[in-house]
Amino acid sequence: MAQSSYSRTSQTTMQTFFPHGWGHYLAGGLLIGAGVSLMFLLLGRIVGMSTFFSSSWSYVSRLPYFQQAPLVQTRLWRLVCAIGLVLGAGLWWWLSGPEQAQHTLVSPARLLVGGLLVGYGSRLSNGCTSGHGICGLASLSRPSLVAVLIFMAVAIVTARVFAFISGGAV
Repeated sequence: MAQSSYSRTSQTTMQTFFPHGWGHYLAGGLLIGAGVSLMFLLLGRIVGMSTFFSSSWSYVSRLPYFQQAPLVQTRLWRLVCAIGLVLGAGLWWWLSGPEQAQHTLVSPARLLVGGLLVGYGSRLSNGCTSGHGICGLASLSRPSLVAVLIFMAVAIVTARVFAFISGGAV
């Protein structure tokens, strides 16, 4: 039986968006969801990366912002969790082999500017995509829903602007 044009278009679209396959994205999403769920169910902890960053800075910075009680009191478990994320990425790299590791053609300068903008935006919105998008939406938080919608809208517009400026190469 011949494939429909919709089916061929769908396969082409999947290959365009996921040239290396989609299985590892699905596995990553399931692992993140399971990890966040276990942290909440077993320990009552809400996992958000921007707070991990701020609480880790409380070890080295004496600025009043980083010395707030919520950051100082939770910094040990947050630091342990963040180290676990880094070790998990290292384990994935080791198990899959360096030749299979994903890479980017984005320049280090763009990555730095992007990281600074994301950090600023996460502080401005009182949380990051992991905090709002995973934990906030799971707890049916309306402010998290608004934040996620804004994150997505800005990301889509930014990607389109950069694609236009760079002639299609992001």
